[in-house]
Amino acid sequence: MQAAAAWRRHLLDGNISPTTAAAISAFRSASQPALTPQGLGGADGARYMSARAPAVKGTGHLVRKGTGGRSSVSGIIATVFGATGFLGRYLVQQLAKMGSQVLVPFRGSEDCHRHLKLMGDLGQIVPMKYNPRDVDSIKAVMAKSNVVINLIGREYETRNYGFDEVNHHMAEQLAMISKEHGGIMRFIQVSSLGASASSPSRMLRAKAAGEESVLKEFPEATIMRPATMIGTEDRILNRWAQFAKNWGFLPLVDSGSTKIQPVYVVDVAAAIVNSLKDDGTSMGKTYELGGPEIYTVHDLAELMYETICEWPRYIDVPLPIARAIASPREMLLNKVPFPLPTPSIFNKDQINAFSVDTLVSDNALTFSDLGIVPHKLKGYPVEFLVCYRKGGPAFGSTVSEKIRSSEL
Repeated sequence: MQAAAAWRRHLLDGNISPTTAAAISAFRSASQPALTPQGLGGADGARYMSARAPAVKGTGHLVRKGTGGRSSVSGIIATVFGATGFLGRYLVQQLAKMGSQVLVPFRGSEDCHRHLKLMGDLGQIVPMKYNPRDVDSIKAVMAKSNVVINLIGREYETRNYGFDEVNHHMAEQLAMISKEHGGIMRFIQVSSLGASASSPSRMLRAKAAGEESVLKEFPEATIMRPATMIGTEDRILNRWAQFAKNWGFLPLVDSGSTKIQPVYVVDVAAAIVNSLKDDGTSMGKTYELGGPEIYTVHDLAELMYETICEWPRYIDVPLPIARAIASPREMLLNKVPFPLPTPSIFNKDQINAFSVDTLVSDNALTFSDLGIVPHKLKGYPVEFLVCYRKGGPAFGSTVSEKIRSSEL
C-alpha cells in the first residue's frame, strides 16, 4: 500500500504546476511531524486527540487552534482528579466548552461520570478507571496529558480514607508523578481558604501540608484556595435546608457568629480555567477565592430561609456541646466493622473550621487577578433552594408569603 501511495504521489506531482507542487510540499513537511506528537501516541498507536494540537513541553503557554468552543482545539489535555465531585462537574464543563480534552479518572462505578460525558463532543471527555493508591494506575491516566488538576479532597473521614491521605499525601504523589512525567506544563492544586498549619481543623491542616508538598515537588504549580463553595450540589445550604424542613429548626454553633466568605462554585471553575489561559503568569502563585460579600454563618442561614420562604427558627448550640455531639462518630470510626453514616450538620472537623473567621487575606491574589468578577450569592447562585419550598418553586415571592414554623 505504501508503494502504491508513493506511485500515486509521483503521478500527481508530475501533472501539477510548480506553484501547487511547492504548496503541497510545504503542507507535507509541516503536517508530517504532527501525526504522532510526543505524549499523544506510542508503540500501540493510541491517539486521544486531534493531531493538530500536539503537546508542547517546557513552555508556559499552550498551542491553540480555532475560534473557541467545543469544536476548537485549546491545546489542553487535562487530567482532572476529583472530576466526579462538586467542583469537578463545573470545571469539566468549562474546559470542554473551550475545546479541551478532559481525562476523568474515577474509582467508583460508571454512574459516577455519566453526566460528564454530555459536556463535550464525542471523544472529548474520556473516563478512565484508576486506583488512587496505585502509582502505575495514576501514571496511566496522566500519560497523555499536558495539564493536571487536583480536586481531590474530603471534608470528613471514612474507614478507608483519612484527612492526611486524601488532602496531603495524594496531592504530594500527584505532583511528584507530574514532575517525573516531563510533559506536564501546568499543575493546579485546589486547596481550601483557611488552610494553615495552625488551623483548629484537621482537614485544613492537611490541606496546608498538601500545598507545601505540592510546591516542593512541582514549584511551578498554581494553588487555588476557594472559600466555602455554594451551588446546586453543595454540602452546606442543601444540608441546612433538609434539616430545617425535617426538624423545623436549624442548630447554629455559637449563634452562627463566625465570619465566612462563601463563593459561587461556577466562579471557582472559571478562575481555574482562566489560570490556564494566561501566558504562565499564574504559575507558582497562590490565589484566595472568596465571594464579594462577607457573611456570618447566621446571615447565610437567613439567606437560606429567605429563599425557601419560611420563617427562620434557630437553636443556639455552644461550641463545647456541638463538639460533644459530633465526637461519637470520630471515636467509633475505626472501631466498628461497618461504615458509619455520613455526618450532616454536626461534623466535628467542620465545627472546628467554623470556630474561627475564614476570610481572604488583605494582600492575597484573588479573582480580580484572574480577570473575574465573582457573583453575589443572593439570586441565581442560591436559586436551587426553591425546590425546598413547601408550596412549590413558584410559591412565596415576598417575605409576607413565608410559612411560619407553626404552620409546618
